[in-house]
Amino acid sequence: MKKEKLTADEYDALEEVRRGIKGDRPSACVGRNTKKLAGIKLISVARNGRITLTESGQQALFLRRCILGLRAVAAGGDVALDADVAAFLGKKSHIVSREGGGYDITDKGRESLADIEAQGF
Repeated sequence: MKKEKLTADEYDALEEVRRGIKGDRPSACVGRNTKKLAGIKLISVARNGRITLTESGQQALFLRRCILGLRAVAAGGDVALDADVAAFLGKKSHIVSREGGGYDITDKGRESLADIEAQGF
């Protein structure tokens, strides 16, 4: 299966679906992206119109959070990462914890980030 590149607007729609749709109608952001996101099976639309995030959609959002976290650590400074993102990046040896708090990127993390950038993500 070909990996789909998503736009920032499509990621915003996924995040909004993850948080839960408020009211009876989805926002304009979700509305304009529903067809594509359902087509690539990142969200599902029930017969009653209820929109939910699929497991693939959850994975796509988690992967994006990991990439953004890795970029933030590479940029330097004290970065606050979500616990699940920090645990995943640490387990994959992409980051290491500093004694005083915060994280440093490893050589493996830099290589992965270069690969991610080369793929255009």
